[in-house]
Amino acid sequence: MRTKLAILGVTFPTVIVLDLWTKSWALDALAGRSSELFGGLIPLTLAFNKGAAFGIRLGDDSRWFFVPITLVALVLLGVLLKQASKGDYLRIVSISLVVSGAIGNLYDRVRWSQGVVDFIGPIDLWLWPFPIFNVADMAITCGAVLLAISFWMEERAERAAGPDADDQPAPADGTPVPEDDDAAEPALS
Repeated sequence: MRTKLAILGVTFPTVIVLDLWTKSWALDALAGRSSELFGGLIPLTLAFNKGAAFGIRLGDDSRWFFVPITLVALVLLGVLLKQASKGDYLRIVSISLVVSGAIGNLYDRVRWSQGVVDFIGPIDLWLWPFPIFNVADMAITCGAVLLAISFWMEERAERAAGPDADDQPAPADGTPVPEDDDAAEPALS
């Protein structure tokens, strides 16, 4: 558990400090105006999101719906973190990122009714504009992608290992179970 807490202990303050600092900067620097980074490649626009990702909303003030949902998600992520094996760094880092980002946005939802402070974007992806987001959103998104990769890798490893011999039922007469189909066929002389 020390490894898990160490990774969370590095990830959490890093994401939270970056998130709070950049949101504070955006509130001061972008109030009433826009800016840009990298020669206009990344626009900076102050926005307040009262809903969830991609502006999903449930009514005028949906924060009181998303606050308990976030708390339930944090509990589930805590269970996943506890169940993760000590050496599964990808899963531990991914959960740490999602938890950190979720708490960063939860802080905005609880502290005021304006919503979560977003300021990066909208980015023109030629097909559609990518929504305005923040550092916490980046942590959640990167963590979620890494978590999905972690689950996919775990599933692949389980499939590659195949069924364990211990999991196969033994015949009633006590004869050993062959490990593969070729072993069951008699050798031709």
